[in-house]
Amino acid sequence: MVERAPSSTDSNHWDLCYPFLEELPVTGAAISIVGGSIQETVAYSDEVARTLDELQFELGEGPRWEAIASRLPVLIPDTGDDWDSRCPIFGAAVRRTPAKAMFVFPLTLGALDIGVVELYRTSPGKLSGTAQSVASALTERTSWTLLRRILAQDPDHEHSLGGVEGPSLSRREIHQATGMVLAQANVTATNALLLLRGHSFSESRSLREVAIDVIERRVNFAPLPPRAE
Repeated sequence: MVERAPSSTDSNHWDLCYPFLEELPVTGAAISIVGGSIQETVAYSDEVARTLDELQFELGEGPRWEAIASRLPVLIPDTGDDWDSRCPIFGAAVRRTPAKAMFVFPLTLGALDIGVVELYRTSPGKLSGTAQSVASALTERTSWTLLRRILAQDPDHEHSLGGVEGPSLSRREIHQATGMVLAQANVTATNALLLLRGHSFSESRSLREVAIDVIERRVNFAPLPPRAE
């Protein structure tokens, strides 16, 4: 059973939604962290976006779950069409809202699944190829931002991530693993270390343990192919 974390931070994260509304032809957005046993809505632009997010969580069905499972966008250009054979209850519910189109994008970084962004608009219509490319760039940027905030806001993250390992050997292992992740994920050294820290956080393991797994090639941060549903 997924535990719904309190959404007390929603008003503090409008900046996460704003770029999607500014750069895409959409009316509203909601952004959630989904991982482990916790799901938390960290931002929503308006009550319709919040309602769509809450409905899918409460019903356990909807395009957000398909996007998370497949690691692919789920695009619904017209919520009035016959698109909801796998989520009929949510389909009926969304037709009672002002949302006439929905576009849901998974938030992923390589092998890490971070969450989902749900976009809607009040008129039906497809997202153009250009708009989809913009959305993909925005979701990658949002994924990095969320990962940094997750790690920064957890009061115990330095301990749980093995931030203070002590021996120089540990630091050398982490440095070596960071270089390997840099090559695997094609990112900067700073972001490679961030991926290591995010993985150790999600697995509740020390940073040194994850570094050793990378060095011994038990963990690879190259982007994963989309998951089959």
